[in-house]
Amino acid sequence: MPGTFSQIYIQYVFAVKGRENLLLNPWREEVFKYMAGIIKGKNQKPIIVNGVTDHVHVFVGLKPAMSISDLIKDVKNNSSNFINENKFVKGRFEWQEGYGAFSYSHSQLDNVYQYILNQEEHHRKTSFKQEYISFLKKFEIQYEEKYLFDWIQ
Repeated sequence: MPGTFSQIYIQYVFAVKGRENLLLNPWREEVFKYMAGIIKGKNQKPIIVNGVTDHVHVFVGLKPAMSISDLIKDVKNNSSNFINENKFVKGRFEWQEGYGAFSYSHSQLDNVYQYILNQEEHHRKTSFKQEYISFLKKFEIQYEEKYLFDWIQ
């Protein structure tokens, strides 16, 4: 729509079904590039896509014509198909239901980018569960733990 200007930055966080450690090197990087391509194909701005073996962070500049839920639905559906078609894992790959979506201001871009870029290092000290719950608390999102991702005990 002419005359519409926006600046919306969203960080998505989502996990492999069952939080299995299936996103392995070297093909994990290929999946992240594929996800960025999906985002570009939807005329959105992929800022960074990165993660570790059991979860992913996707940081995007989102135009208001695209809903937060529609974009991540497309990213998750298409990337799981890509993983399965390329037979990167034995059996069927799936993402867990749900996701976290957290908004940021322009002044926070570099900090969020650096945080996502350094996921391997970050998760040497902090579990995904600790990280995810800290996001929910930081953004003051009410939750019941029984509705969070299926945590591996």
